[in-house]
Amino acid sequence: MSAGQVIRRVAAIGALLWALGFVWFSIVLPQPADADTRTDAVIVPTGGSGRIARGLDLLRADTTQALFVAGVDREVRPPEFAASFGVEESLMECCVTLDFRSVDTKSNALEAAKWLKEKDYKSVRLVTSDWHIRRSALDLERATDGTVVILEDAVPSDPDLAMLFLEYHKLLARRVAGLWE
Repeated sequence: MSAGQVIRRVAAIGALLWALGFVWFSIVLPQPADADTRTDAVIVPTGGSGRIARGLDLLRADTTQALFVAGVDREVRPPEFAASFGVEESLMECCVTLDFRSVDTKSNALEAAKWLKEKDYKSVRLVTSDWHIRRSALDLERATDGTVVILEDAVPSDPDLAMLFLEYHKLLARRVAGLWE
């Protein structure tokens, strides 16, 4: 077998693995976690519909002590947030932390990890869109050095093929980048 044939076969196997990975990623989207499972805290990155509502529902159901909302727009003030999501003032004061520093999935994880460490929380429920949760959980796992138990709680969505394609490649890139971190 020539070197060219070996290269073609390796490329074909790589392409097949990539395609199978994408099919799996697109068809087997993560599902919501059991709402009754208790965790110390809930982390909700902003950006997708239903995420914040799910986090607040869990907080109100007394399955967690606190809610951290990562990546809140700097223009949003806590009273505006509370009014937008129907959050009682007492709940905002005791149990909701808004993060205005993070701007992307990786910085969401880094800011959430700082907050978790500061509060000494050992378990967290990560609430984000089904197409986003794998990369978000990966970043949070890395940011906490595996010291926090992460329960993935996917919010069902209806992503289009372009969104899935982009997110699949972002996840692959994060996995590859993790080899050098």
